Amino acid sequence: MRRRSLLCSLALLPVAVTGPVAAQQRRYVAGLEDVPLAPGLASPEAPTSFDSPQGRIVITYAQGAADRAGVLAFYSASLPQLGWRREEETLFRREGESLRLEFGPPGRVLTVRFTLAPVL
Repeated sequence: MRRRSLLCSLALLPVAVTGPVAAQQRRYVAGLEDVPLAPGLASPEAPTSFDSPQGRIVITYAQGAADRAGVLAFYSASLPQLGWRREEETLFRREGESLRLEFGPPGRVLTVRFTLAPVL
């Protein structure tokens, strides 16, 4: 019986070790802790954020070697799973907040501006 317990413990060890590591590798947009960062993007700067009586306002940027179509496809697929509803190509809404994605000019590095604001 003791040997069986030891074997079960050893069999579950990889799950216990890799589970937390995989969760730590998930990255989010700076200032928007519940908005995942699209593959190829990084948030190099601290966000600008304000609290208002109507809700929070957050403006933050991400940059990287990604393309506009890929970033839009990523957010179109992932944000609805987090409760966001797509209103327009680059506009999502959830619980009284809107999230707008704006893209910089095409080039080697893509810049995406994320603006979170209350829906008035």
